Amino acid sequence: MSIVNRFTGCAPVMRQWRESSLGSNSWELRWKPVCSSTELELSNWLSEKPLRGDLSRAFIASRQNQGRGQQGKIWHSPLGGVWISAAFQIKEKTSSPGLIGLAVAVALAKRLDKSNVEVRIKWPNDLLVGEKKLAGFLPRLIHRGSIVRFGRVGIGLNVCNNVPIGGISLAQILSPYSCNPIWWTSEVLLALENAFDLISTPEYVCSEVERILWAREVFDVKTTLKYEIEGLSPDGALKVKQGSYRAVWRRW
Repeated sequence: MSIVNRFTGCAPVMRQWRESSLGSNSWELRWKPVCSSTELELSNWLSEKPLRGDLSRAFIASRQNQGRGQQGKIWHSPLGGVWISAAFQIKEKTSSPGLIGLAVAVALAKRLDKSNVEVRIKWPNDLLVGEKKLAGFLPRLIHRGSIVRFGRVGIGLNVCNNVPIGGISLAQILSPYSCNPIWWTSEVLLALENAFDLISTPEYVCSEVERILWAREVFDVKTTLKYEIEGLSPDGALKVKQGSYRAVWRRW
């Protein structure tokens, strides 16, 4: 893999990455010890220098002060976790940010499985261990008119950081020697590489998500009614039913 635009804080990640990557993507990486939001930093970077060609880009921070997740919720992101926002070209035609997020979820679940961390996917954008959240994703597509210009995804993974109620870190599952944030940052980037390829196989992504879904029932947050999960549509939307009533939910 070609790695360009070296930043001092990215050097350890790059070294780890080179040892493991078999991909053909080229990346630009930037890092800050602390920022308000990696999403904001990435947006500023893209405004200064638009994404070109096949080059992908990732902004990494050791800590965020104002990280935001789905629907503007606070993204708890202290020291010890992995906080990344990435931008990448979409090689396959897709109009579904949900599918991008699920491809990342599947790819990261496979990287975690290699370390004997068994996770489940809570649709649309969380990885859980038991009842607790280990990682989250915030995907979106950037358009120019009706044309998709590129994809973006924000990723948070709890490694050895303090977690809020309802969260869990890898340090609570693995030995301390297996919880190096630098190593896990490399693992997240490797998962992103794999996810870029998975986007071209939506049927596989959806079948894998269905296989490791966290639950087979889901509550409508607006009505509190409970629905049975039937599966996923090819764009990553959730198919649900209640009696004879059926619906398709799209979050993004």
